[in-house]
Order: sequence, then C-alpha cells, then structure tokens
Amino acid sequence: MEKRKLGKSNLEVSALGLGCMGMSFSYGKPADRDEMIKLIRTAVEKGVTFFDTAEVYGPFTNEELVGEALAPLRDRVVIATKFGFNLDPTGKEKWLGLNSRPEQIKAVAEASLKRLKVDAIDLFYQHRVDPAVPIEEVAGAVGELIKEGKVKHFGLSEAAADMVRRAHAVQPVTALQSEYSLWWRRPEKEILAMLDELGIGFVPYSPLGKGFLAGRFDSQSTFESTDFRSTLPRFTPEALKANQALVDLLENMAKKKHGTPAQIALAWLLAQSPNIVPIPGTTKLARLEENLGALKIELTAADLSEIERAAALIEVQGDRYPEHLEAMTYR
Repeated sequence: MEKRKLGKSNLEVSALGLGCMGMSFSYGKPADRDEMIKLIRTAVEKGVTFFDTAEVYGPFTNEELVGEALAPLRDRVVIATKFGFNLDPTGKEKWLGLNSRPEQIKAVAEASLKRLKVDAIDLFYQHRVDPAVPIEEVAGAVGELIKEGKVKHFGLSEAAADMVRRAHAVQPVTALQSEYSLWWRRPEKEILAMLDELGIGFVPYSPLGKGFLAGRFDSQSTFESTDFRSTLPRFTPEALKANQALVDLLENMAKKKHGTPAQIALAWLLAQSPNIVPIPGTTKLARLEENLGALKIELTAADLSEIERAAALIEVQGDRYPEHLEAMTYR
C-alpha cells in the first residue's frame, strides 16, 4: 500500500483511509457489528492504516466499534476522532449544539480514549468551528492534551482558511478534513494553496459524493427517512438527474482506464496533491476492494486535462447541505 505523510508532520498513513461513520450512523440502519469489525480488520490486512471516526457518530457507538475492531492491531494503525458537539447522553438527540470549550475538549478526549481502547488519540479534530470559543483557546486545549501524551496530532474540519492559520499559530495543525470531490470543489478556492503553504495535510471526506460519484444512484433513487441523504438538496430526483453528467464523465474515463467511476473519482483526488489522503467509507468488502483499486490507476496529465475540460462544462445542481448545516462550515 502506498503511504503518504500528512503535510510536514511525521504522521504517515496509507494513501487511502477508511471512513467508518456509515457503519453506525447517517446512512440508514446501522450495519451488523460483527461484520463491520471483520471489514475493518480486513482493511488493515489489505494495507489500510488510517481510520476515521467521531464521538457524534452514533453517538458513541462508532468509536466503540472502531476501538474493538482495531484493539488487536493498534500498533499498525492511525485512528482519528473528533470533538466539538454537546451530545445527548440518552441518545434521543444526535447533538445539542456546538461545544468546543477547553473543559469539554478534555472531557471528550478522556471518553474517546476509553471507547477507542487507546492510550493516545493519533489525530484529534475539531469537528466544526465553534464561534463561541476563540480558535486559539481550542488549539491551546489540544496542545495541552498533546503535552500530556493523550493526543498526538491536532486537526480541524470544515474550517475556513483564516481559522486554520490562527489555530496553526498556536498549535501546529497536522490535517484539515473537509469535503472535496469532483462535485464539491470549494477547497480549491483558497484552502489547498494555504495547506501547501503551511505544510498541513488534507483529508477529503465524502470523496465519492456520498455514493453518487460511484454511479450508485439515478433520478429514480429513493432514501429511507433514517438515511441522511434524504435531507440533502443534492439528492433530490431533480438534482440527481441534472448531476448525472458527472457520473457519465467518470464512466467514460473508467472505460479508457479499465476501472470504475469510483476508482476514477478517487484517482483524480489522489492526483491533485501528494498531500491528500481521501477517506472513502463503505460497509461492503467488494466496495472496499474497489476503492483500493484506485491506487493502481494512473491518470496522466492528458487524462486530468480531459477530466477538467469535461467537468468545466457541468454545472452541479443542488446545495450540498440544508442551510442550517452548511452554516456550520467554512467559518
């Protein structure tokens, strides 16, 4: 498995990680726990060393799953988790608003350490910027955890460029995790150049557009009420139909490269920078194997130009999140 370092840090991970959220949260009924433990361990056998979770996924159950699955393999993996929400301990509500006060960060770290069955959290992200808490205080709190040996690296998620700079000035930021794919390219505006300048790694989540870029859906697709995508403007029948042109683009290149649309979407991301480590999620072994196959696909400069020319002609339809969720990003 190809390895990559996240920015200028010494944190080396597999070029593709595994996003574990969907195993417990957001995409309908949680998958079978034993099967997911087996899937996670199989991913390690196939060379994956980077696993992504968060306390809010469940809440709590995804960290517990990842912790149990990776406990026998701890010395072979890097585990990332996140803080930043007030969570309902009864589980009736997914979250009760943002909370990145220093005391909350430290309490979350202690709880996550236990659920993950680790002595130190490899990468600890602020899940969303909390406007009520200066980012310098957040960075300082994580810095204290690093000094105590409870956290190894500090990360941010969906933060704006100026917020990353402010945090990085207090405590070096190892990675920024934000959505990035052929159908969400906002990071290209100012984020990618800033990360390169500061030597910070980039971890794109939803690199397959929540399954859309893999060619899994069309305008006839429907989603259960427990599936997060049922609330997303980009997954309405009208938007799915309009955005099919992106999948067609990927399918055309996939035929040329003897791959699949998902593999081309991931290979495209990997080709954007050696500083990028996507974390596609899945609950199926076949999809895991398919995603890892992207590492064998080489997109030439001519291929990338062809994709860029075709993508430039496509205007993606539909907002990625409802307004109240989008408001928590890029601030």
